[in-house]
Amino acid sequence: MKFFWMFFWAFALTEMLTYVVANMSGGKFDFMQGLILSVAVTILAYIVTLILPNEPVEDH
Repeated sequence: MKFFWMFFWAFALTEMLTYVVANMSGGKFDFMQGLILSVAVTILAYIVTLILPNEPVEDH
């Protein structure tokens, strides 16, 4: 379920971002570009969560 919500929020935010950037630059909105970007953001976020440790770091 956490993967669904991660993709849902990545999809919503990247589609919003591509819409705003396209309108501000005078271009046209491309849904597929936002979809591909949201898949990439989801994969990147999943990889980052695997790399970061869950345990607290001891003081040196």
